[in-house]
Amino acid sequence: MYCPNCGQQQISEEMRFCSRCGLALSGLAEWLAGVRLPAKRVDDEQVAAPSPRRKGMRRAAKVMFFSAVLFIIFLVISVAAEEPGPMVVPFTVFFVGLVMMLYARLFSAKTAPATEQVAQTSALPSTAARGSLPPAANMPMPGFDRKQVRTNELAQPPSVTENTTRLLDNE
Repeated sequence: MYCPNCGQQQISEEMRFCSRCGLALSGLAEWLAGVRLPAKRVDDEQVAAPSPRRKGMRRAAKVMFFSAVLFIIFLVISVAAEEPGPMVVPFTVFFVGLVMMLYARLFSAKTAPATEQVAQTSALPSTAARGSLPPAANMPMPGFDRKQVRTNELAQPPSVTENTTRLLDNE
């Protein structure tokens, strides 16, 4: 298979991205075979991204639920210890959840931040909408123009067998 963007031949059909240009190749084989892929709707993306207020409210509700679980655990501990002191912990966690919920309600944004929504008109998404890698960037290396050190001019280490050969010659 060849990349439709740059023409690079791909090593295997399981490649997810082009090795040269970074084009997302997932679903490309099915598209080329004539199978029509379902197009995403812009409405689906908007539903998937809840607002910061909703996220904060959910997080606070989770903390409050956690305090209910802690209440049961610390109630057993309080009955065993015959003191009401340990019950401070679940009430404190519940109060923190309540404050978090109030903060989310009063100060968080009502809508999700606006992102660039691209409507699809074909089965294969445009390059701006798909998850491809960014284009390759060439950055000059500082000090690349310096004179290169020639390492082959350095003295080579003597051979391991050279000393043994000399000893045999002396005998």
